[in-house]
Amino acid sequence: KKSLIPEWLQGTLIRNGPGLFSLGETRYNHWFDGMALLHSFTIKKGEVTYRSKYLRGDTYNSNTQANRIVVSEMGTMAYPDPCKNIFSKVITFLSHTIPDFTDNCANNIIKYGNDYHATSETNYIRKIDPITLDTQDKVDYLKYLPANIVASHTHYDTEGNSYSMGTCIAEKGKTKYLLFKVPGGSKSDGSPPLKSAEVVCTVPCRSLLTPSYYHSFGMTDNYFVFIEQPLKLDILKMATAYLRRVSWASCMKFHPEDSTLIHLIDRKTKKEVGIKFYTGAMAVFHQVNAFEDDGHVVFDVICYDDNSLYEMFYLDKLKEQMGADTTYCKPKCKRFVLPLNDMGETGEDLVKLKYTTASAVKEKDGKVLCQGEVLCDGVELPRINYNFNGKKYRYSYMCCVDISPVAKKIVKFDAETKQQIEWTGGDGFASEPVFIPRPDAVEEDDGVVLTSIINAKPAQGGFLLVLDGKSFKEVARACIDVDFHMDMHGYFIPDSS
Repeated sequence: KKSLIPEWLQGTLIRNGPGLFSLGETRYNHWFDGMALLHSFTIKKGEVTYRSKYLRGDTYNSNTQANRIVVSEMGTMAYPDPCKNIFSKVITFLSHTIPDFTDNCANNIIKYGNDYHATSETNYIRKIDPITLDTQDKVDYLKYLPANIVASHTHYDTEGNSYSMGTCIAEKGKTKYLLFKVPGGSKSDGSPPLKSAEVVCTVPCRSLLTPSYYHSFGMTDNYFVFIEQPLKLDILKMATAYLRRVSWASCMKFHPEDSTLIHLIDRKTKKEVGIKFYTGAMAVFHQVNAFEDDGHVVFDVICYDDNSLYEMFYLDKLKEQMGADTTYCKPKCKRFVLPLNDMGETGEDLVKLKYTTASAVKEKDGKVLCQGEVLCDGVELPRINYNFNGKKYRYSYMCCVDISPVAKKIVKFDAETKQQIEWTGGDGFASEPVFIPRPDAVEEDDGVVLTSIINAKPAQGGFLLVLDGKSFKEVARACIDVDFHMDMHGYFIPDSS
């Protein structure tokens, strides 16, 4: 349907996710472990071109050459072929005690400088060609920064700088989180963008041998917001996992008895503000947005009561869920408000904003207990008009996961009126909805939302859906004669860049 895609919409949507789950006689245990499969939709003059390619990193090459899984992933520990000699077994054992992580980057696309990378959350990312999807250099964060684990969600400012968060494990016995900035643009000498990375600030872990797992953080004009949640990686258990024949994922534990710390970092002083904010135990993977308003920082996140989300994506469980009604811990979209001024009486709610029921109560020891306002529930994979990132905003676009973690509907949510508009496509499964603003748009929802829809009936092909940002009605669909894979996150590159 050529004429229906708006003329101004020109560019490439690259999406990333796991796409290959078995090799020879071996198979992965967990959906997040699958081999990365990139795919892209290039929109030009109303026509859509589809491409898809496996990320051909070291992991992919080693596995395909051996025709078995030989590189371990988070939920699947790989063991050498029992027929191999004892020497290769010793080597494999040593490489797992101090693990050299996988470069199977199947979660997101990150831009550093003018380079695009496929990323998971190890110290390796893989540069890709955004047009052909060819796999290029393997990039090791550890060459440039003391970061063993780096979250796969990055923030960008209007100058094109990128901001990321990583965990530095046990350097001088001190485990810490670091926030780093990678300058935008490309270097005249052609050096990799990470060579210019600078650490903006560090936050010590509250428990040295069990750093918090995190997947994203918040950024406003003047602050970073980081949630140190009681979902923790046990470093010592990870070191012995291979010997104990368990996965690294089994070393990640949720501690419901612990609180969740909310760190507010001043971007100018590069230090944490003096107020200690905390809330009850929760697990957060995705933030929606953060902004400043009248002496407060407002932070909207998708949160769970525990870590059952990871458990639900074991491949055996996913099969069960597609059929039966299993019990399911629905996520909530919650708004937390962090007052920048803690002058007040003990027991006083320091939040002075009229439009939210979120509270922040000063306690005897001077700490501030935050309770979030539930904006809506059963939503995940939130996206916004990124021009409003870090600013007061109204709209988010999300997947509906009210009955299962795999979405059949997507929703536009208005944080001001709490109104929801849904788009549902019958049987198909919907990916994360990506909002693209119309060039020169003034209104926040003036643009389109792109999502890929997987047909539930195999061999019928999927389609790229274009929805109007305002009405949330279908503008166009580009049917593609391919069975898409379910993916995770995407990045839209407008033609001008």
